[in-house]
Amino acid sequence: MDIYALSSYSYELPPENIAQTPADPRDSSRLLVWDVKGGSVVWDRHFRDIVEFLRPGDLLILNDTRVIPARLTGRRDTGGKFELLLLKNLSPDFLTWEALVKPARKLRAGVRVNVQGVVAEIIGDKPEGIRDVRFELPDREALMNFLEKSGQVPLPPYIHAGDEMRDSYQTVFARSDGSAAAPTASLHFTPELLAKIQAMGVKIGYVTLHVGLGTFRPVKTLDIREHKIHTEHCELPEETAKMILECRECGGRVIASGTTAARTLESFSPGESGTRETDIFIYPGYRFRTVDGLITNFHLPESSLLMLVASFAANRAGKFGHEEEVLKEVLEIYRKAARDGWRFFSFGDAMLIF
Repeated sequence: MDIYALSSYSYELPPENIAQTPADPRDSSRLLVWDVKGGSVVWDRHFRDIVEFLRPGDLLILNDTRVIPARLTGRRDTGGKFELLLLKNLSPDFLTWEALVKPARKLRAGVRVNVQGVVAEIIGDKPEGIRDVRFELPDREALMNFLEKSGQVPLPPYIHAGDEMRDSYQTVFARSDGSAAAPTASLHFTPELLAKIQAMGVKIGYVTLHVGLGTFRPVKTLDIREHKIHTEHCELPEETAKMILECRECGGRVIASGTTAARTLESFSPGESGTRETDIFIYPGYRFRTVDGLITNFHLPESSLLMLVASFAANRAGKFGHEEEVLKEVLEIYRKAARDGWRFFSFGDAMLIF
């Protein structure tokens, strides 16, 4: 098995395993716990049981990004339909965005379109159907009001539900506007579960990564090392950086909830804080500096997120130079989960890996 070959991250998944709705309540989803160092896999727990695998002194890191109704549709003067998917804010006033547009060949720099009563101008052309778009609105509040009224939450294409899933596709602690997709591993948390985790002596810290193309764009290169991640905005507050150092000093574990939280932590050196654009691409061979535990869902075949999971598991196993052995274990777990009817992808079941 070649850990750099895209085909090595493929597996068969029956369509019926793709979760279409979230678990209700959120923390009733299934949980798999993989103690990589100890060599054990615990199946058929529920997410609320995660408290049994956390310890006082651990630090749970959550991504507090909030999904905005980022998908906008309209018609050009010629009558043809168009779509804008807002990916990343580019200006302090929140009015200039990087967007994925369709049809890209018709929407180029200088074109102005009416989006349900609001004028948007294409002000910059970028590759792969991406454009810089400026909305003719007075301020951020006006734009957010417009999006809440006219936009749709951009659910992944494998989820067939409509905009009625808007609230479900949002973490209970979301507060920082800017994502085109949810940090889905954290959809399992409820306020009650978070309170229980804190009561047992586990601290909670927050980071922000606004999910865009970097997270959900598929890998298309046959050699995964040639894949380029689109940049995404991330923030690691000074308070969280201090919590990480304190966790280290007391012998606790830093547990990232989701690949976006993990990528944010790994985009900064230990003890460092700040704001930046990150294009970090984590695949087998990478050595983690901060993350000791990972909460994650079951990811798409051949996705960069699956590669991150394989890389993290290899780190926990200490099998540097033998990552293919761990990748085989990851795929065996995925295949068993598929056979046993586990729910995959955004609204699916979860794993805790440490």
